[in-house]
Amino acid sequence: MDSITDKIIAQNTTYGARNYKPLPVVLERGEGAFLWDVEGNRYLDMLSSYSAVNQGHCHPRIVSAMIDQAKELTLTSRAFHNANLGAFCEKLAQLCGLDRVLPMNSGAEAVETAIKAARKWGYLHKNVPDDQAEIIVCNDNFHGRTTTIISCSTEEAYRHQFGPFTPGFKAVPFGDATALEAAITPNTVAFLVEPIQGEAGIIVPPTGYLKFASDICKAHNVLLIADEIQVGLGRTGTMFCCDHDEVKPDAYILGKALSGGCYPVSAVVSREDVLGVFAPGEHGSTFGGNPLAAAIGMAAIDVIQSEHLAVRSLELGHLAINRLKDAKLSCVRDIRGKGLLIGVELKQSVGGARKPCEALMKRGVLCKETHEHVIRLAPPLVVEEKDLLVAVDEVIAVLTDL
Repeated sequence: MDSITDKIIAQNTTYGARNYKPLPVVLERGEGAFLWDVEGNRYLDMLSSYSAVNQGHCHPRIVSAMIDQAKELTLTSRAFHNANLGAFCEKLAQLCGLDRVLPMNSGAEAVETAIKAARKWGYLHKNVPDDQAEIIVCNDNFHGRTTTIISCSTEEAYRHQFGPFTPGFKAVPFGDATALEAAITPNTVAFLVEPIQGEAGIIVPPTGYLKFASDICKAHNVLLIADEIQVGLGRTGTMFCCDHDEVKPDAYILGKALSGGCYPVSAVVSREDVLGVFAPGEHGSTFGGNPLAAAIGMAAIDVIQSEHLAVRSLELGHLAINRLKDAKLSCVRDIRGKGLLIGVELKQSVGGARKPCEALMKRGVLCKETHEHVIRLAPPLVVEEKDLLVAVDEVIAVLTDL
């Protein structure tokens, strides 16, 4: 007789689109750094919903804020002011040290917003000819999956048979500031970059790269836009990943942990001259900045700050990386990362990271392969040290068996 897990997976496989390939586990409850499946088995979450639950699953303060607000008012659209939006925008602007906030829902929407703002900024403030604005991106980037965003991707799997593509993008090697400068033209309006590339396999650029890139952008009057949707809000051991290089970008793109995983909340945070380009009616979202989202966003920020999650990430990340490196695993090509964003790259001879992730699932640790050969380790930042080290030891045990 089929188990509950088998029935649910079969139902999803039958009726759901096949655009994901999840591990064969069906989750129904989460608390802190742990998840439980429909059969009652407990797992340590080492993915954090791609860093959306930095604060842990169902953090009580965020859930409480969500429930309280849901009882009062959830949506007004932006046709009217709501009582929470101003406070949320002020809190987020002050956290980023910038002037204005444009709230959206998904990370991809926020990236689209930043692209539109950068283009219009170029036309208004840099006198770029109409429809000639260029945005420089990096090879192997991941900024989302909308048609415009995949137009700036170099990953064939994201692009195959989804054209025609949006023009106006130019790709350069990640981590190469010289290549960035060489690619700039009078029509370049922005450099859109992930401070650490997550979906590419946890690729950490050379020390000082972002500082060089920032200086180059300033010298050429080009906006530096940091996509911190996955690496921001404490994930890499600082509030923002750019902080490692002491860089303040012209705009942050934020999402995921901006809601603690309780609701879709994203935002672009930037200077007055950048977000000031939008006039009423030129951009918007029915749900963006709604009362529920704003209340959740404020609570999510409060938890990151009051529980010192960035510091926890830095300290625990050092422990985990050192333990992995000390194991001297023969099947491992590289171990890299910052804070609690760690990539364990396996040698090609292993045959990919999928099977090790399946083996870890059976041992009560949930990971996901990234870019085929990399195991991503990114637990909620509230994870206890002892639980994290148990998970790391399970990773070592599985890779030792290989």
